[in-house]
Amino acid sequence: MLGELIEKESIDVSEIIAADQNHIEELKDKLSGAQRLGNEFKSKADITFNTKFGPKTVNTTVWSVTEKYIQLKNGIHIPLTSLIDIAF
Repeated sequence: MLGELIEKESIDVSEIIAADQNHIEELKDKLSGAQRLGNEFKSKADITFNTKFGPKTVNTTVWSVTEKYIQLKNGIHIPLTSLIDIAF
């Protein structure tokens, strides 16, 4: 399920909310893969996350994954609880 495609620069972290279902466990391998793609190959992934206005998708490089967040360029942090899907 893809959300509306948006630019990384238009992500408003104050609009991000938790997804209807927690997908963290099923996305762990994809999170690791997306981080490896970003760090080793400078490749991008499609990150779909939930917002107050419905799912949004951003095509971007994943810089790091912490216990609670996925970090993108420019210091943007998306909570893992808001993730719906990751594709690359």
